[in-house]
Amino acid sequence: MSKPVIAITGPTKGAVGPRFLVAQAVRYYGGEPLQLKPGDETKHFGYQGVVVTGGHDIDPVLYAAEPEVKPKYDAARDTLETAIIDDALARELPLLGICRGAQLLNVRCGGNLFQDLKSRRKLTSNRRTLLPLKTLCLEPDSHLARLLGVERGKINSLHNQAIDQVGKGLVISARDLDNITQAIEAPGRRFVMGVQWHPEFLLFMHRQRRLFKALVTAAREVG
Repeated sequence: MSKPVIAITGPTKGAVGPRFLVAQAVRYYGGEPLQLKPGDETKHFGYQGVVVTGGHDIDPVLYAAEPEVKPKYDAARDTLETAIIDDALARELPLLGICRGAQLLNVRCGGNLFQDLKSRRKLTSNRRTLLPLKTLCLEPDSHLARLLGVERGKINSLHNQAIDQVGKGLVISARDLDNITQAIEAPGRRFVMGVQWHPEFLLFMHRQRRLFKALVTAAREVG
């Protein structure tokens, strides 16, 4: 069969490295990457799966909250990725949200976010790192745990916000040592998952590559 097309969202400018790495992982597992940027939500593309990448904080107006930190938002990107996530959920397409992507997935399902994690960290560092230095604690009966094949793993950390209340139809599938949500998923769907870390920077770890393999595999099943 033809290669499944995987939409990869991102900002108008920047984030070239992460999107390139996601595209490489998609290609490696037999998918065809399609890079989408703000403005493309008004166009019609044929894709069978979606990766919503990381980036700026999500405007709290989207979950009916007041800003608690100095704003650094991207309204145009919020508009794009809101449309893409809603479309993927409506059409039951496989979806992987990375960092900001996981947060926006949660918001679109009715959840909200912690806007600043500093005061909530007791056992983990606020230091951002591309290296897998933080501990991931997986829910043993989750899709993510079955996919990674471990109860604990190592991840990187580049975020200052995280999921608070979980949206409708989603469950928590992993936390860190401070009990901060690190992954969510949608039971009963083909593949809908959000991870707070950046697996595209950990492609040297075979377990992290499984996220992209599972996404592309699920996209092949889309009619």
